[in-house]
This record gives sequence, C-alpha cells and structure tokens, in this order.
Amino acid sequence: MHPPVPFLRLTPLALALGGLLTGPAARAGDDAAAVAPAVNTLQPSRSLQALPRGDAARQQPIVLRAREITARPDLDARADGDVEFRRGGLVIRADTLSYDVPADLATARGKVRVARDGAVYTGPELQLSVQRFEGFFLDPIFEFPLIGAGGRADRIDFLDTARSAATNASYTSCPRDGSQEPAWALQARRLSIDTAMSEGVAEGAVLRFLGTPILAWPSLSFPLADQRRSGWLPPSTDYDSRGGLALSVPYYWDIAPNRDATIEPRLITKRGLALDGEFRYLEASDRGSLALKWLPNDRVAGRSRNSLQWGHSGDIGVGLRYSADVLRVSDDDWWKDFRGAAGNLTTRLLPLRAVVEQTLRWQLGPLTADGLAYARTTQWQVLQDSASPIASPYQRSPQVGLRLGANLAGWQLNTESEYNRFTLPAADASRAGRPQGQRLHLLGSLSRSYRDFGLWWVPRLAVNAAAYDTQASPSATAKRSARVIPSLSVDAGMELERRTQAFGRDLQQTLEPRLTYVNTPYRAQSQLPNFDSAGKDFNTTSIFTDNAFTGVDRVADAHQLTAGVTTRLVDADSGAEALRLGLAQRYLFRTQRVAPQADGSLDGAPLTQRFSDALVTGSSSVIPDWTLDAAVQYSPDISRAVRSIIGARYAPGPFRTVGATYRLARGLNEQVEVAWQWPVGTAASQAVASANQSRRSAAGGGSCSGAWYSVGRVNFSVKDSRVTDSVMGLEYDAGCWIARVVAERLSTGRSQATTRLFFQLELVGLSRIGSNPLKVLKDNIPGYRLLRDDRGGAQRSEDWQPAP
Repeated sequence: MHPPVPFLRLTPLALALGGLLTGPAARAGDDAAAVAPAVNTLQPSRSLQALPRGDAARQQPIVLRAREITARPDLDARADGDVEFRRGGLVIRADTLSYDVPADLATARGKVRVARDGAVYTGPELQLSVQRFEGFFLDPIFEFPLIGAGGRADRIDFLDTARSAATNASYTSCPRDGSQEPAWALQARRLSIDTAMSEGVAEGAVLRFLGTPILAWPSLSFPLADQRRSGWLPPSTDYDSRGGLALSVPYYWDIAPNRDATIEPRLITKRGLALDGEFRYLEASDRGSLALKWLPNDRVAGRSRNSLQWGHSGDIGVGLRYSADVLRVSDDDWWKDFRGAAGNLTTRLLPLRAVVEQTLRWQLGPLTADGLAYARTTQWQVLQDSASPIASPYQRSPQVGLRLGANLAGWQLNTESEYNRFTLPAADASRAGRPQGQRLHLLGSLSRSYRDFGLWWVPRLAVNAAAYDTQASPSATAKRSARVIPSLSVDAGMELERRTQAFGRDLQQTLEPRLTYVNTPYRAQSQLPNFDSAGKDFNTTSIFTDNAFTGVDRVADAHQLTAGVTTRLVDADSGAEALRLGLAQRYLFRTQRVAPQADGSLDGAPLTQRFSDALVTGSSSVIPDWTLDAAVQYSPDISRAVRSIIGARYAPGPFRTVGATYRLARGLNEQVEVAWQWPVGTAASQAVASANQSRRSAAGGGSCSGAWYSVGRVNFSVKDSRVTDSVMGLEYDAGCWIARVVAERLSTGRSQATTRLFFQLELVGLSRIGSNPLKVLKDNIPGYRLLRDDRGGAQRSEDWQPAP
C-alpha cells in the first residue's frame, strides 16, 4: 500500500519558512509538530466563483502535492510521483514537476495533464510561467469537454492568459482515442486561439471528411462562442428542377454590434450568375432587415430579374409606433421559379404595408379609457398565371381609424371608427365589374360580464354603421349609400368540475355547457359594395359569434340560438389534458336572408335550414404515446359528414413520430396526409434509445457508428388521384457528424411542379455545409426534432469563416 500523499501550500510566507517544505530529503529529526501546519485538507467547493485577476491572482496560494517533495525556500521545489500543482483555476498533474520560485516557472514531464478554464491538455512535456501563463506544451492532446471537441498538435505555445498557438494541429468532435483516424478533422499548419476575442484562426487549413479533403483555404477563422465574426461562410448548394444546381459562397460582414450584412454570390447552372444580399439593423428605437436578390441575366427567361424585401418597425417611446413590410418581385413567374425565396405565406399576393399607430389612455375619475389611433396603407402585387388567374384583394390607401375602449362600473364600451379608400391594382385582370370607392364605418358595442358560482353570462348590444361612395367604373358616376344594423346577443355558460379516476390515474372532469342567443334584424345589402367581407369558416369558434361574415360590409340577419357542450378530462397532478369532447349546433328561429353560401359566395339564396350542421370535436392522449384529433361537420339534412378532419400521431420517444391526417370537404376535395420521422432498421431502432442521449450530452463522446432516420410527408389527393406535395429524405447521425438528403416536390399548377433537392453535412462542433433543409422539415413534419440542438441557423456566429 502506498503511503499517504503529502501536499503543501506554497504561499510567499510558507516559502520563507524552510521547515514547512518537507520530504524524504528533510532532516529525519524534524519535529512532527513543525510539519503539521503545512499539511491541510483540500475542501471541495460546490459553487462557481470568478477567478481572481491581477494583484489578486498573484496572492493566490500554490498547492503542491506529490509522493516526494524537496524544496529550497524562496528558490525552487521539485515533486515526483503523482504530482498535482494548483494555483487558482490552473491544475497541473504530471510524473515529475519542478518549480522555479523567482521565475514563477513550472516544468512538468511524463503524463502531463493541464486543466484551465474548461480546457484540458495532455502530453509528455510542459514549460509554463504560471502567473503570465506563457510557455509551451510538446505533442499535446487538447480537449474542450463542454462542447465535446478537441484535437492534437505537435506543439502549443501559450502566449498569455488569452492567446495560444498550435503547430500542425487538428480539431474534431469525433472520438479521439487514437485507434483510428476521426471521421472528420480540421487540420491546420498553425492554429491560433484568442479567448479574449473569442476567435480561432487556422492557417493552411484543410477540412477532411472520411479521409478525403473536401475544403481547403489559406486561412479560416471560426468563433469560439456565440459571437459574430466577419468572413466567408461555408458554401451552400441547392438544386431545383427549374433552375438546376446552384452554388453560393456567402460573405458575412459584422459591421457593428447592432448591424450586420450578408453578401452571397450564386451560380445557377441553368440561369447564370446571381447576387443576394441582406442587411440587418437594431437601433435604440428601430429594427429591421433589407434583403435583395438580383439575377442580371436569366438565360432561361431572357431578362433581368430581382426581388426586394424590407421589414421595419420602430417606437419613439411615447406610445407612437411605426412599421413597414415591403415585398416586391420583378415578374409574375418569380413564385414558380424561385419557390420559397420570397419568404411570404401567400406566394402570389405580395404586400406593401405601412403603419403608424399612437396608443391613447385616459383616466377620468372612475372612467378608464384606452385607445389606438392609426394610419395605414396596404398595396398588393398580384402574380398572375394565365392558367389559373386570381382576383386581387382591394388596396387600402389610406386606412385611417380610431379605436376606443372604456370601462365604467363594469360596463365595457368599445368603438371603432375608420375611413378607407379602396382601389384595385392597375394590372388586375379581374378588375372589370368590381367597384372602387370610399367607406366610412362605425362599429360599437356595449357589454357587461357577470360571473358567479360557476355561472357566467354576457349581454351585448352592438351596432354596425357604414356609408359608401363608390364607382362601378372609373368613368361612372359616384353612387352614395349607407346602412345601420344593430344586434343584440347574450352569451352564457356554466363551468362544472368533479374529481374522478380513469385510465389508472386521478383526473379532474369538467362539464362546460354554453348557449348563445343572437337577434339581428334584416337589412338589404345586395346593392352595397363588398370590399372586405367573406363568409367565416364554420367551426366551433365561429358558430358562437354574432355575425357569419368577416369584415364590415356584410352583416348576417339572425334570430338564432347556438347550444354547445364540452367535457374535458385533465390530469389532477400535471394539469395536462387527457381527453376533450365537444358538440355544438345552431337553431334558426327564422329564415336567414343574408348568409354565406356553401361555396363561399355572398348574396345568394336565403338560408332556410332550421338546424345547422352539427360540429363534433374530440382529442385524446389517453393511450400512451398516441395523440388523436377529430373534427366532423355533420349535416342532418343528408345524414352524412360534409367536412371532416381526422388525425392520429404515434410518438413513442425522441426522433420517433409518425402521423396520418384525413381531410374531407364533400364535393371539393379529399386528401390523405402522412408524415414521419423514424429510425431505419431494427439495429438503428434499438441503438437510438441508448445512444442518443449520451451523444447529445457530449458531442463526440460516443461512437461514430451512426443511425439512419427516414423523414417525410406525403399529401395525396383522393379526388385527383395524385400526390400534390411531398417531402422525403434520410438523415444519418454518426454522433460527431450528421448528413441529410431531402427532396421536396411542390405543385405550382394542376400539371406543373417544382422539385428541390437539399444536401447538408453537419460537422458537430464546427459548422453546417450545404443547403439547409431544417426549416422544410420542421414546417412539414409535426413533432419533428433536430438530431442536434438548433444552433440558430440564422446566427452565423457559429460557422467557420475564412479570415479576411
């Protein structure tokens, strides 16, 4: 058995007292009591503390521990056998170590291990000026445990506490046990690290993947944390069937802490050279981004093409806010040729909006009033297709309004007064027969909410008044008209609860009946213009509203009662909803003469159906790992469902989800959608549960044996007997690197489609190379999870960059 290991505190005072430095070379007759003060116990600390700097650091004691220690006071010390040297946050372990006190120089040999600021270095020989942290390490292996990455070098020179330089170095997050070459490695003739600037620079850099060089650059810089750096970003490749292969090499410009820009030259094989750019800014009261895309000579279209997107918002601090949203493209075919490049939900309706808003607030005794005054303008660019033309929505230029809300003794008064000028785009092919003009409207309501003992009811009196000045055509005489429509409604319900047990757990069951009565008189509106009204979607929310139309121009006459009931089962401990069932139906006391039609048209035949279609909804997560959802609109007249959405999703664990959804709109469409993310193969499935968690907690800590995952979504139209849209791909997670291949097919017409191909290689701890399919996967696959935590995609700070 080894004897106890002595250890010493080498403070300036202790070094002055020679009797405290003892070991086998000390006098055998020394009194044990003289040695005792130097022998202490290191106490573990359970809290993080900032490391001292400057004079405070120089006062830090040195703790030296070994099997054998010899020393000369104020001159030097030598330790042999299981040596441990500590000063502040620096820990050195070695077979032998000598310390020169006047020079503050430590020299360690044989299985040297240095730990400092979350980095660990191991190698055969170290020479280090401890306080200045200057020196060298021969043939070191370095590790960064917090990010699971590291590498090796011929030599590391420590220049100061923040800077170091490695010669003939390699860096990787793959296993570094020396048994085989890592799957990927960034090799450099010289690797400089500056932790103060949080930057690394690799000179003569070569990136090798599976033994093959895939990138080489004279000088690459990469950030060491979430900080932006100017430089070239990894190249990106895209492929689509309309443009061919596209290769881009973006340059990121860190202009200032609150401003940056990206300039991205692109080569599109079928179309030619393109240039994209984006500028982002964040000022004290303003923020936004400006993106430009320019294709000076599209060889396919035979013309120059471009797009502009600008989003801005600001606040000057006195309740005054302003914003702008601009999206414009050069031609009607842009949405087909550059699908997804516009960044807009409605690919063929591109907005131009500008808004100025001022919040208002008054306090007059017991009366509290809040308000909003605003001025807006909305213009549209409509991308027309001769095979399927669309009608443009009306443009508003201007839209000026005032909204006020006041509360007095529990009564709530809300008003909205607004002036609009409605026009149509000059190039709108469907302009003929659609009026243009002006509208001034006033919406008001007075209501009060009562609630007690699980009962609640809200009586409400509302009015919708509008005046119009319209022209059927630019040369026609203006026509003036007006109407005022009042409405009375009462919304009431109950909330009942009880404790119960089911499915092997304690549950809280609710029963929530609800009644809504509406009485709105009939006013003829077929001769009035319709600028912004449309029939609401018939669902469990709209069935309880007092108007079946959106917008201002149409108000449904109504004498009706809507009844519904919902019951829920909620976990008594977690509050998670286990089961929900709902039923709602409306009864008409008289024929409704102004009602939206089944096809969405207005001013059609009166609605004589006394009992509306019944709405049945439900969802459940009672069965472990399963989520079930259903919504059915059932017609009592034809005794059949006219619309239904039924979905089921099975998710037994991370990175395992598969779901199917069936959608039916009788006479219009019928679709089946299947989406999934799932390990491929039995071996992969068994390995996922045991290996994924460890690989995510420390990248590179596990084996690079890997697992395959299949991902996708397929939307099949039963009516047309064809696949309308689809996304399919494979992901391979090797622990320290991930590869993704994804194909997306998007319909651009009944007989047209665009196919895009994504390929991405993610080197964990370094960067992602290639085209990015992650947004496509997250948008299309419910429950999709990244195989690695998303490092922010748009946060370019974590990518390597060739140094400028």
